[in-house]
Amino acid sequence: QERPVESGGGLVQAGGSLKLSCATSGRAFANYAMAWFRRAPGKGREIVAHISWNGGSTYYTDSVKGRFTISRDNTKNTVALQMNNLKPEDTAVYYCASRRATPSRLAGDYDNWGQGTQVTVSA
Repeated sequence: QERPVESGGGLVQAGGSLKLSCATSGRAFANYAMAWFRRAPGKGREIVAHISWNGGSTYYTDSVKGRFTISRDNTKNTVALQMNNLKPEDTAVYYCASRRATPSRLAGDYDNWGQGTQVTVSA
């Protein structure tokens, strides 16, 4: 699978919404678990959400539960992250990642990474 490409980041006020998209190319996208990670200034990379190959299983880190939704479209080879009620602490570079296996919360388990997209939430 080729490198994922993220889009949709930007600057938004607290309480606002953004939708991130990740596009991939190559065959067998449906064989890959997909995830969104983020890296805030001065912090390490953390899992935000992941989704299984068919979308039947999802995971969210506690701080985004009820606000973010991960989804995928296997016909278009894309995965999305809808982010609502954004908070300043959501400010980070967001990365899309994939692995040809079951989903994982560990960044080291993922084989393919996008270049990242900046999300900035102002107070």
